[in-house]
Amino acid sequence: MIRKIIQIDQEKCNGCRACVDACHEGAIAMVDGKAHLMRDDYCDGLGDCLPNCPTGAITFVEREAADYDEEAVKKHMAAQGRVYKGRCPGNEAHVVTPEAKKEAPQGEGSQLRQWPVQLKLVPPHAPYFNGARLLIAADCTAYAYARFHDDFIKGHITLIGCPKLDDIDYSEKLTEIIRQNAIQDVTIVRMEVPCCRGLEMAVKKALDQSGKSLSLQVRVIRPDGKITA
Repeated sequence: MIRKIIQIDQEKCNGCRACVDACHEGAIAMVDGKAHLMRDDYCDGLGDCLPNCPTGAITFVEREAADYDEEAVKKHMAAQGRVYKGRCPGNEAHVVTPEAKKEAPQGEGSQLRQWPVQLKLVPPHAPYFNGARLLIAADCTAYAYARFHDDFIKGHITLIGCPKLDDIDYSEKLTEIIRQNAIQDVTIVRMEVPCCRGLEMAVKKALDQSGKSLSLQVRVIRPDGKITA
């Protein structure tokens, strides 16, 4: 699959080992005095190593790479006598059931039903996708439209992204989510700007590639919060 993963510039690497110590998965090791990514499936793509590199030798790239394999990482760390502390909590799939929602005045409670919400982070096989009504939204929309939780998130599993800033094609992951889960229908909410059409195009491509015929609704929001479509 195409995903975000680190890349190490051997010319810039000074062999300080800071990235080796910073990587929680043991994905980086020293080879002939230089840092190397040992295996793609050891790298979770979150980049804990990046801010620790004093020479800027480590960057993110989007390329074909094996998916992160947590079980392989556990075995790898155990073989090194190191303790695996687990992935970033932001990547752990779980259902959100805040008790505060029950006590909040009508219209003020969060309607979010799951975590994570970022398209880049969400696990395609998370259990909350089965039977879900899927909301795929440009991340700016929740700021432009005041009643976003009640009018859009409520009753949906929510995924957000920005095709301009993320600069990736979401269609591959979305295809897997739609193909592997019993999705009921899909709603797209995007801004009324040209770059935001990329999100709509990715969803439509994913629906086509999944081979499923699902109801699709597209809502477009202006910067002033008005819904134009």
